[in-house]
Amino acid sequence: MENKQGAFLGERENWLGKEIKKLGFGLMRLPRDEKGEIDIKQVKEMVDLFLKAGFTYFDTAWAYKGSEEAIRKALVERYPRQSYQLATKIAPWIDCQSREEAVSQFETSLEKTGAGYFDFYLLHNLGEGRTEAFDRFEIWDFVKEKKARGLVRHIGFSFHSTPKELEEILKAHPEMEFVQLQINYADWENPAVQSRRCYEVARKYHKPVIVMEPVKGGMLANPPQGVQRCLKEAEPEMSVSSWAIRFAAGLEGIITVLSGMSSLEQMKDNLSYMKDFRGMSKEEKQVISRAQEELARMPLIPCTSCHYCEKVCPVNIGIPGTLTAANYLSLYTDLAAARHQEDWLVKGHGYSRAMECVKCGRCEEVCPQHILIRKELQEAVKRLEL
Repeated sequence: MENKQGAFLGERENWLGKEIKKLGFGLMRLPRDEKGEIDIKQVKEMVDLFLKAGFTYFDTAWAYKGSEEAIRKALVERYPRQSYQLATKIAPWIDCQSREEAVSQFETSLEKTGAGYFDFYLLHNLGEGRTEAFDRFEIWDFVKEKKARGLVRHIGFSFHSTPKELEEILKAHPEMEFVQLQINYADWENPAVQSRRCYEVARKYHKPVIVMEPVKGGMLANPPQGVQRCLKEAEPEMSVSSWAIRFAAGLEGIITVLSGMSSLEQMKDNLSYMKDFRGMSKEEKQVISRAQEELARMPLIPCTSCHYCEKVCPVNIGIPGTLTAANYLSLYTDLAAARHQEDWLVKGHGYSRAMECVKCGRCEEVCPQHILIRKELQEAVKRLEL
């Protein structure tokens, strides 16, 4: 059992003098009323159920519009401050031109939540070009100073990029106490996400992990039919999404698993199987393995996101991002979600879109998987309705 900053104090990590139960309330997808506003009445009911069941971890962010104000009304103004943990995040890569603009997000979050301090404060969405803003505006020193003053209890970061970059950050910033990672059974071996490898890097550096996207934005609540059949045959009474949450919660070194709950029904379902969660049995792990095998059997484009193709493309097409989105559509048959993936992975990362391909074929010459990229890009344009 180790006892050093950021290290595990045993597998059932004890933070703030009390154990945090393995389900966290993610506040990014709160319920909305008929006017499109956050439904505070329903959020209050959800908060009440959550706390009554013994769960205490709430996750919001400066960038989640309306979320910080909502949790002030539903939680902070109604319960003793020591009865819960509140996490929020700073995102200097969003429209910040100066350090003053960037660090003002902290005061804004304090004001909107009314929390007085944050139990967990995260640098939001590190990885790729976004990391530079945290360096340029000296956010690392800023959060350390807030911790020294008692306005933050624990500092860490959420991350969306490669295991290599994660390791570079953890080497450069050993003061970070935890990492928030996208982990789910579908992305465990996904070359575009690399959940397992990122998780293993965090473990290597003795950082406890908070899990985000365990149900992959809701996609694993309605996975491919073969996967659903596999899960329902094993436990007919359990929801399909429960397997995704339990898979993540059953990993070693997890502080909590965030579920972005958007209805009372989702809250009740999550509480029903997480209230007394003690890990997955050997048989349950075997069911997850069969579900992963079902996913692996799907006829997908064999892109491993090595990015060799992008390096030789004369017009900078976001090829791996486009193919990932096409695979997403094949797996989950959700056009809106697949198009969102394409928008984020291609346009959001500064690449040109598939319809701008000049069909030169250079990408196919360097592709280790021998993918007929020009043909697949044409198909993706049609299928994703780009």
